[in-house]
Amino acid sequence: MIRVKICGITNLEDALWAARCGADALGFVFAPSPRRVTLDQVRGIVPNLPPYVTKVGVFVDQDLAFVKEAMATCPLDVAQLQGSESPEYCRELFPRVVKAFRVKDARSLANMANYRVAAYLLDSYVEGRDGGTGTAFNWDLARDAGRHGPVILGGGLNKHNVWLAITMVQPYGVDVSSGVESAAGRKDPVKVRDFIQAARQESL
Repeated sequence: MIRVKICGITNLEDALWAARCGADALGFVFAPSPRRVTLDQVRGIVPNLPPYVTKVGVFVDQDLAFVKEAMATCPLDVAQLQGSESPEYCRELFPRVVKAFRVKDARSLANMANYRVAAYLLDSYVEGRDGGTGTAFNWDLARDAGRHGPVILGGGLNKHNVWLAITMVQPYGVDVSSGVESAAGRKDPVKVRDFIQAARQESL
């Protein structure tokens, strides 16, 4: 069954609702973003989550010591790296690390094989943005990237296109943030429910 991550969680209400709807993972953004959270905010959310929900910290070119502190003290299960982090940086966090690549064209993925990570998250390239763009990219590139390892597909997904994306790419999982929001940092309960159902082809 396809894994679903709801990213950009900023409050306990949204986190619990996403988990109740069947989200496998929740993402907390520690980098500059309208969805940015603090360590204290996440420490207030994580202990209240049900078991078997994966807690993911999202970081962008941040000091490795801060990433390790967040992982240990929140606590988090996986670090998702959205910046230009090196293969060496990722190895410091292996195996609890997912490396994101912003896809503009085939050259965007040329360096994937150099990274030893648990999975690769493929997101859309938008100038000046590190994620949460709401823009899709060429899914054929994501399908080809699967030869390097598990692929998590992000970028412009919503309830209307997620099943088509899954059918085309056959990813390990899908990742959504702005596609299920009522405002930046606030999830829309209906959109969250409908997205997860659509990803699993449950009746809407």
